[in-house]
Amino acid sequence: MAITLRRSKKAAIKPRSASSHNAAPLTLINPFSDKPATIGLDHMTYEQLDEFGRELDAVRQRVLDDLGQKDADYIRRVIRAQRASEVLGRIGIFMPFFPPAFIAGIVFLGLAKILDNMEIGHNVMHGQYDWMNDPMVNGARYEWDNMAPAQDWKHGHNYIHHTYTNIHGMDRDIGYNLLRIDADQPWYGTHRFNLPLAFVLMIVFEWGVMYHGIELDQYLQGKISKADFQARKKRAMQKIRRQVFKDYVAWPVVGLALVPFVGWWAPLAILGANVVSNIMRNIWTFLIIFCGHFPAEVQTFAEEDAQNESRGQWYLRQLLGSANISGHAPFHVLTGNLSYQIEHHLFPDIPARRYPEVAEDVKRLVEQYGLTYNTGRLSKQLASVARQLAVYGRKPSDPLKVGNSPESKALRRAKREEAARRVEALRGTQLTS
Repeated sequence: MAITLRRSKKAAIKPRSASSHNAAPLTLINPFSDKPATIGLDHMTYEQLDEFGRELDAVRQRVLDDLGQKDADYIRRVIRAQRASEVLGRIGIFMPFFPPAFIAGIVFLGLAKILDNMEIGHNVMHGQYDWMNDPMVNGARYEWDNMAPAQDWKHGHNYIHHTYTNIHGMDRDIGYNLLRIDADQPWYGTHRFNLPLAFVLMIVFEWGVMYHGIELDQYLQGKISKADFQARKKRAMQKIRRQVFKDYVAWPVVGLALVPFVGWWAPLAILGANVVSNIMRNIWTFLIIFCGHFPAEVQTFAEEDAQNESRGQWYLRQLLGSANISGHAPFHVLTGNLSYQIEHHLFPDIPARRYPEVAEDVKRLVEQYGLTYNTGRLSKQLASVARQLAVYGRKPSDPLKVGNSPESKALRRAKREEAARRVEALRGTQLTS
């Protein structure tokens, strides 16, 4: 009896399937005060800020109304390309006896990991394709080929970073608790080694992101509970075991089959190929993220200036706190279109493939309101980041900016006490309401 295998066909995406899609971050609201935020007042009036917000809302809705089959086809093509690249990579690294194929295998495997991390994983987990109702690209279910558990990455990135972008004391991605990248960060002795520490972080970036998601610093400061910290640590250890076993145990063990034909070094070559492909992905991810967030002229903000911001002020904060990287279409795909970091921060839940067209509207508004659109080649933005790291690695003369100085400690203590008073006041309000 003949058996016919049919490839399941996805249902066609209906027009305007994404019109009501909304996973956009909220603005920063202070429940203890009705004083409006001051962000952007050096650029435009409150009325202009509101109009700026309405115009960007209109851009967002126009794109959502237009999302459909072509966007679904695109992400599915990228997924197929990623899987094909991984298959070719795995085949290639099992040919260490033929250096051209072995090197090509490392490149293909590294490419597969970059695509999974950037254009697929990052964007899918932002919910950019949730409107498709396809489990394969569902942001809540997707787990990427990375040391960082998706659940904790989404909390730290989608919620914390994209809601409180570049707000000191709220956005934990400013320097990743390791580097001093801004004048308003307190300086510590370790910041003398800003540049070498940044290089190390670049090599092991997926491990750094994983550790960042555990939020040990938040636990030690009493900002998260022990139960929350233990749950994060458990998820991280489970993901580490899975990733280490897959790349550094299982595949080299399979390579033992080559020993009789190639020699004892075959499994080691396969192990090394996996290490190199992960480092390739780490370096690329680090470069794109740092060049989109930390070049000169990217602005940071104080919490008190952002409280009770309007939608227009939130949009402006994203614009002023991000930078783009210019390049050609294949380059943008490899960056997950995060080379359009400005557009990504404005519209993080819109499919990233739409950022090039959105950029035209953003540039028009930037020119209309006399704002700055920070963009440049990768080399230019990278050089700017390196200069920032070097400059802010030097000890500042102002004692308030030296983390261990009595003046700086007193200032931080006063801020913590004020925050604690606000929490207690909120609890009192809830109990009496």
